[in-house]
Amino acid sequence: MTATVAISGASGLIGTTLATQLVASGLRVRKFTRKDGGGQDAIHWDPARGALLPAQIDGLDAIVHLAGESIAGGRWTAARMARIRDSRVQGTRLIATTIAQLQHKPKVLVCASAVGFYGDRGDTEVDESSPPGTGFLAEVCQQWEAAAKPAQDAGVRVVWLRFGVVLAVQGGALERMLLPFKLGLGGRLGSGRQWMPWIAVTDAVTAIEVALARNDMKGVYNVVAPEAVTNATFTRTLARVLRRPAILPVPAFALRLALGRFADEALLSGSKVLPKRLVDAGFRYKWPQLEPALRNVLEGSP
Repeated sequence: MTATVAISGASGLIGTTLATQLVASGLRVRKFTRKDGGGQDAIHWDPARGALLPAQIDGLDAIVHLAGESIAGGRWTAARMARIRDSRVQGTRLIATTIAQLQHKPKVLVCASAVGFYGDRGDTEVDESSPPGTGFLAEVCQQWEAAAKPAQDAGVRVVWLRFGVVLAVQGGALERMLLPFKLGLGGRLGSGRQWMPWIAVTDAVTAIEVALARNDMKGVYNVVAPEAVTNATFTRTLARVLRRPAILPVPAFALRLALGRFADEALLSGSKVLPKRLVDAGFRYKWPQLEPALRNVLEGSP
């Protein structure tokens, strides 16, 4: 019998690639959706209303939960910050509490999280044993991960994957950076000294597949490349790959003026995040170094 994996956020940056890869591996993929229709493989839910029928996920082999409002896209108003938090916490809690009610529970729940958990730690190295940082993103990540605890308490193997910046041209931070860099208008953000943990989308998806397959994996894993880089190094490398100059740094005050708190927490700060548990688990990166990863991702990009 074909194993069945359900994915929330299946239309997102990671979810799209993951769904394709799982189907290619011979698995049946079902997708969470808020829309009507979708066929027999659709799982209808509404996290804001707490709507998810247990029968829809009873008997699944695994669930990968990736859904959440994008943190990018503009200034963080109070309403936007609430959507960012609630889309993660409410959705995770709904899936986890529903799992706990099931007679036939999935073997594993893989939940997305983010390296924002660590906050701004300067040049201090952090790994999965490090305590949480401070700030909005760190608080959201703590609540996000805690919301999955009902599934863990019910005996389900739960894996939290704290993703860094995912490199892909079809979405995410890199896509937004490409146009100014291609026009020769790219440059470091602020001082450029802030650390920028990253992961190629191929390796991000492989990490999820490994977490699904390996029964010995549980708890938190940092899904970042082993080569840690600062924002200045990242922008210089991207410019070199694109054969464009990167001589126009964006001043911190301009970012703060335009984007407020989002600039301080998501663009001008960061942590030197190490993938200790992933490396210890023997994970094999396809793209452990930034420049080859960027060249691969951007291959064929005009």
